[in-house]
Amino acid sequence: MSNFDYETELSAERDYVAFLYRQLNAEETAAANALGVSLRDKDATTSADRWQREVSVGTLQQRVGRYRAAENGLCFGKIDHETGGSTYIGRIGLFDATRDFESYLMDWRAPQAQPFYTATLASNEGIARRRHLRTHGKEVTGFHDDVFARGAEGADADAALLAALDAPREQTMRDIVATIQAEQDEIIRLPHAGIVVIEGGPGTGKTAVALHRVAYLLYSRRDQLSRQGVLVVGPNPGFLTFIGSVLPSLGETDVVFATPGELLPGLDTQVVETPEAERVKGSHAMVAVLAAAISDRQELPGYEIPIELSDVTIDLDDEVVSVAREHARGSGLPHNQARRYFRERLLDGLTERAVRRIGEGWLSRSDTALRRELAVQARDELEVHSEVRFEVDRLWPELTPQDLLAELFGSEDRLETAAAGLPEADRALLHREDGAAWTISDVPLLDEAAELLGVDRYEEEMAAERARQLRIRYARDVLAVIDTPDEEYEDDAMRVTDAIDAETLAERQVERDHRTLAERAAADREWTYGHIVVDEAQELSEMQWRVLMRRCPGKSMTIVGDRAQRRSPAGAHTWAQMLDRYAPGRWNYRTLTINYRTPGEIMEVAGGVLALVDPAAVPPKSVRHTGVRPTTTQVPDDDLAAAVAELAQEANPETGSLAVIAPEGLALDLPVQVLTPAAAKGLEFDVVVLVEPATILEESTYGAADLYVALTRATQRLHVIHTRPLPAGMREPVGSH
Repeated sequence: MSNFDYETELSAERDYVAFLYRQLNAEETAAANALGVSLRDKDATTSADRWQREVSVGTLQQRVGRYRAAENGLCFGKIDHETGGSTYIGRIGLFDATRDFESYLMDWRAPQAQPFYTATLASNEGIARRRHLRTHGKEVTGFHDDVFARGAEGADADAALLAALDAPREQTMRDIVATIQAEQDEIIRLPHAGIVVIEGGPGTGKTAVALHRVAYLLYSRRDQLSRQGVLVVGPNPGFLTFIGSVLPSLGETDVVFATPGELLPGLDTQVVETPEAERVKGSHAMVAVLAAAISDRQELPGYEIPIELSDVTIDLDDEVVSVAREHARGSGLPHNQARRYFRERLLDGLTERAVRRIGEGWLSRSDTALRRELAVQARDELEVHSEVRFEVDRLWPELTPQDLLAELFGSEDRLETAAAGLPEADRALLHREDGAAWTISDVPLLDEAAELLGVDRYEEEMAAERARQLRIRYARDVLAVIDTPDEEYEDDAMRVTDAIDAETLAERQVERDHRTLAERAAADREWTYGHIVVDEAQELSEMQWRVLMRRCPGKSMTIVGDRAQRRSPAGAHTWAQMLDRYAPGRWNYRTLTINYRTPGEIMEVAGGVLALVDPAAVPPKSVRHTGVRPTTTQVPDDDLAAAVAELAQEANPETGSLAVIAPEGLALDLPVQVLTPAAAKGLEFDVVVLVEPATILEESTYGAADLYVALTRATQRLHVIHTRPLPAGMREPVGSH
């Protein structure tokens, strides 16, 4: 490398990356122009190619979106092969369609790009040199080489990684596509099609690995996932905002982001229950409670109700209703769909009673024709009878999940019946004055209720079929006019009906849904996803897992968590506890042990608190040390708010981010971001000011986990300010002022 000319090499890289951007811009312009044509023309005709044009709109929109997303550092690396030649690595692939699809830029997910992440001095995988490019916008500002050739002078293999880790943090998570490490790459490309659990301590990159695994799956299984999409579930809206740009930056947009409080379309709640109520509502026992609550709404009248008809009065009583109820329950259908069977069997029973009462004393069994006539008359009258309609609605009401739960939680009597199997103290936790004051823990119960209740779409389906028949009739008339014989045409001339029939033509007049896949999926409770990612999965209850398993029947999931950070009493003590019920023996477990976020000096303090959570737990090993130890400042009670404001102002970095993490009940009016430990989960900041750690520790049963979370959010500096003595686990390693 003695003749190495850095400036010449840098100029060459700049020229090639500029060429790649020209190719990208040409592709984007062509796709955007084609998209413009499709949007102008898609409604201009009802001919046979309309469907194809509409499909092309979605395809082109996706292409344009991917190209624009790739502007975020299009090319970030290059590998020089021992056999000669080079391959450039980027966020998307670019090919020359005119030259047998010769590759200009290799997508980072392609098998040919894998050595960029996995080559080592011990196993170079046929690579002589790996180059990491540093870019700012579209400009290459520098590079770093890892040289694998024997006897060559190579640079520090961790230099590119450490440079990325030391860079100031932004408001949103950055992708790690340029610095994926070997242990991360193995998980990202894991061929297992089922459930993969990734467990790791704070800063191990498990969230980034999960998101990059999704991007890899969207690349390797695009045919399937492009039809079904991906659901990403995160603990709170702030976390979803933080990670929301990662997948789009990798060119992937068929993704729905949701918190546990948003998993039911039309409902968005971030209200948290008390820990005791959260435990009860998260238990699998609530399935039986909801089923009993629905059965309780399938009532018997308890007394005789006179139904006056034109010729006779009959009684609606427990006997006739009981027969109808058992018939409906025997259908095996959800409550709302079985309601039609209840009504029909009830009308049958009342009709039989009416015929018997009318013919009492004079109508013989052999008079079948007359019996049939009387039955038709009585049935017609019963069908529209206001009292019968009222009683059907009362005895087997059509219910929404919201109606069911609001009336259940708001009534001690209904709770006593439906939740008889729960301890009295747990039953009391379910009762509240406003039954419809929805919390995060209510969302899986509402979803379970929706599953048990079902939706009766009979009338809707009948109306749709009538509309379809009208369209077919109209199309048939149109084709008849077009194909009217003309003496100028020969008898064997091809007609329109030879190419298309009335049903096909009618189908093409149906208005298409032009929403994106993500928009359609987010609005549809019954949508099933091709893959689901769950972050902070240790917090999810048994009932929340039931929701997710319904959303993904194929059980293709990436689950991310750290049980040492679990704060929910309804959460997972073991992964098998939650997963073996749905996928026994069909889930893989992987761990990440290297801490890429938290410097060793801060992790030393956090490790002492981790011992309070679990004495046997081993903290992740930090990959770097900054030489800056955490600081502590003790102040009088009355000076706390002012001291926090002053410290936050002094510690605020010129570039990067700062957050103040404080106990839930402490009110601080500051111009910087103030978060509780729960709201800080999954986030990271260059500088963290931690307030009153002893109070955080004592706030709940899971205070040690909250404090551990708070201590591990900083990437550069940690400042602790307090009025009370520090917890025992923090005293030794932290210097004080």
